[in-house]
Amino acid sequence: MVATVGCMKRLLVGLAASAGLLVGCAAAAETPLADQPAEQPSPPTAAPTSRSTPPTSSPPSTALATAEVPTPEPVPGTTITTAASEFGEVLFDGAGQAIYLFDQEETGTPVCYDECAVAWPPVLTDGTPVAADGADPAALGTTPRTDGSMQVTYGGHPLYSYAHEGPNEVRCHNVRGFDGLWFAISPAGESAPF
Repeated sequence: MVATVGCMKRLLVGLAASAGLLVGCAAAAETPLADQPAEQPSPPTAAPTSRSTPPTSSPPSTALATAEVPTPEPVPGTTITTAASEFGEVLFDGAGQAIYLFDQEETGTPVCYDECAVAWPPVLTDGTPVAADGADPAALGTTPRTDGSMQVTYGGHPLYSYAHEGPNEVRCHNVRGFDGLWFAISPAGESAPF
C-alpha cells in the first residue's frame, strides 16, 4: 500500500510539472521574447490590378440610343403621275413617258425580260415610288427583277414604257407584242378604255 501511495504521489507531481510546462508554453506564445522584436500586423493588401485593362463604363441604354436616333426618311424614287390622252387619264412617269401594263403578267412578278425588256423597258426605281397629280399612292409598290433591280408596280401590275415613244405620246395602247397585249393604265390601276 505504501508503494502504491508513493507511485501516486510521483504521478501527481509529474502531472503538475507537465501542466506548468504547458501553461508556460502557452504564455510564451502570447508574449514576445525580449530579444526578438514583436511582429507587427500586416496592413491589408488590395487585390492586384491589371494596368493594361482600361476602366470600363456601361454601354448606353438601347432605349436611349433608339430614342435619340431618328428614323431615316424613305428615299424618294420614280414619280408616277397622270395626264390626259386620247384614251382618257393615263399614267406617265416624271419625264412624261407613257406607262403600260402587260396582260401576260397576272401577278406582280415580271415576265418581260431579254428582247421584251429592250422594246418595253421596265419602269425602275432606286427608292420609294412617289405618286403625283392624280396617281394613287396606295396603288404604288415595287417588285424585284431577276437582276436585283426594283420595278415599280401600280395596282399590282409591273410597269413598262415603250422604247420608241417620245414624251407625252400614247401610241401603243392595246398593241400586241411578245405573246400578249400592252395597255396604257388608268389612275384606277386598270387598262384604259380603247
